[in-house]
Amino acid sequence: MELLESAAAMQQWATAQRAGGQRIGFVPTMGFLHPGHASLMALLRPQVDRLVVSVYVNPLQFGPGEDLDRYPRDPEGDAALCRDQGVDALFRPPDLYPDGFSTSVSVHGLTEVLCGATRPGHFEGVATVCARLFGLTQCQLAAFGDKDFQQLAVLRRMVRDLALPLEIVGAPLVRDADGVALSSRNKYLSESERGRARSLHRALFGMQQRAAAGERDVAALLAHGRSLLDADRVDYLQIVGAEDLQPLTGLDPAVPARALGAAFYGATRLIDNVAL
Repeated sequence: MELLESAAAMQQWATAQRAGGQRIGFVPTMGFLHPGHASLMALLRPQVDRLVVSVYVNPLQFGPGEDLDRYPRDPEGDAALCRDQGVDALFRPPDLYPDGFSTSVSVHGLTEVLCGATRPGHFEGVATVCARLFGLTQCQLAAFGDKDFQQLAVLRRMVRDLALPLEIVGAPLVRDADGVALSSRNKYLSESERGRARSLHRALFGMQQRAAAGERDVAALLAHGRSLLDADRVDYLQIVGAEDLQPLTGLDPAVPARALGAAFYGATRLIDNVAL
């Protein structure tokens, strides 16, 4: 596995691979890798000739007072996991933006709701860093997990709107044995907070079960979900159309729907979602 530590080195490596006819797959991460990240690598590995993983804690997607400075890091563990997954190149730049960098990418319509409503600028930071990473890696496939369902929708729209020559591949959400969605931020949770964090997936699965049993009224489903949720603060609990992320009032079998939640346990904000 090659370690690339500058944008120039990444671009030179990718250019050489593409010139040789190699198909490049890419998994962008912020590090502190876990089995959820490994599942993205495993998904792409058989589909590509060369697999690239980036580790970069992107300052553009953190708002004031968020956990940029204390975001967990484990460079040695990250490299070991990448080697185990057959990664060809680990891109780990100390900084990704050159002096004078002045471009941003905004995807309107999908970014003002859900996480975007309480984290202004977050998805602009996500879209901007991904656009730059796609350019540097020259990837044909890029994998993102369903856990960040809104992020997945935003990036698919960006790639479509800008006619970028790559495919965004969605991967199933990976859960721990207790049902909590895997996240690098789970390490922040105390034992008691971790116990209560299970209520987020219980609320979402409770709504999913009610919908599967025939309940179509969104207000009733949300009331049931809220009754199961034990959090210090709820950012949102919503049922939206899976394509446009707009709130629904009723379920229609012809319209894919998603139940999404974001809640705080102590100072830690967790997100989760399920298909309805």
